[in-house]
Amino acid sequence: MHRSDPGEVRASTEQEALPFVLMRGGTSKAVFLRGEDLPPPGRERDRMILEVFGSPDPRQVDGLGGADILTSKLAIIDAPSVAEADLDFTFGQVSITHPVVDYDINCGNISAAVGAFAVDEGLVALREPVTVVRIHNTNTARILLARVPVHDGVAAVDGDLSIDGVPGTGAPIALDYSRTAGGITGALLPTGRPRDVLDTAIGPVEATIVDLANLCVFVAAAAVGMTGIESPGDVEDMTAILAVKEAAARLLGITPDGLTPIPAAVAVPAAYTGFGSGRSVAAADVDLVARVVGGRPPMLHKAYPGTVAACTAVAACIPGSTVAEVVRRTDGLFRIGHTSGVMEVRARVVADGATWRVEQASYDRTARRLAEGSTFVRRREPTST
Repeated sequence: MHRSDPGEVRASTEQEALPFVLMRGGTSKAVFLRGEDLPPPGRERDRMILEVFGSPDPRQVDGLGGADILTSKLAIIDAPSVAEADLDFTFGQVSITHPVVDYDINCGNISAAVGAFAVDEGLVALREPVTVVRIHNTNTARILLARVPVHDGVAAVDGDLSIDGVPGTGAPIALDYSRTAGGITGALLPTGRPRDVLDTAIGPVEATIVDLANLCVFVAAAAVGMTGIESPGDVEDMTAILAVKEAAARLLGITPDGLTPIPAAVAVPAAYTGFGSGRSVAAADVDLVARVVGGRPPMLHKAYPGTVAACTAVAACIPGSTVAEVVRRTDGLFRIGHTSGVMEVRARVVADGATWRVEQASYDRTARRLAEGSTFVRRREPTST
């Protein structure tokens, strides 16, 4: 694909044009921007991004945001800053109701779209039928691999992969997170233990903290007043699960006000109805059920974040973890029952002395380019002297 030239579009003394691409990745959508088109990281960059999305506003009516945690996402693409990568990818979760862009997490669904974007934009040497894209995620300072199917020189769109939460089918993009352990804390198990007793505002709670793809904390659903088969709107009081998140953050010495550790409630397989699709999921169709709370303001996710899915599967492989306690099997393929349906993840973890080594943490997503062109942001008013 060729980038739009902002000089060819209408601008004014009040607004400036900014090239963008809108892409779906898995169950999410993101606005893609080039770092070279933005101010350096900081307040002015975030001001422009909030303008692009129309935040803060519950409807994001004055911008490109989709007024949902799954569609208010940002991908900033830069030239690679490490020799082993093809590009740098910075993920931003753009708050809908607050003037905040959070950079402390990665998004696994949008990572699939980054792979397709790299192919379409010519950022990687193409090989058909599959091109491997080495993505350096700056949020976690780790490299993940996207295996992108290629057809006629661009990322393939048509295929047979169906994803719960996404209409139709598409070409599978395989994402491999096996190299991302310890991206935030330096260790797969930041405390060195598969389970900790957290001192939370609701009392002591057992939880497992794992740092792979994203920093996550897993707790038994019953311990935070949940069942693990809730739909959006079912969880009105998130005090308990957020207390677990905050206690885990304090234990790790990170700010409890950020988005990490991402809290997930897990439980044994159970039957439920998928959100949106109305699909009936039987207990026999899944190996565990899980629900994630996140975002700003916090809410129950309508799907399951890909990075959390990879982390969940890895945690399931570690004896003594809260996830291993509820999972049905540990043969390397895990079917996670989430809000919208079922997600399959492949994981393999082996003992390495007193620690664990991740040999596989992967899943398949689809992605599609939806739009490209120029978006407009207000020029910053000059500061009066």
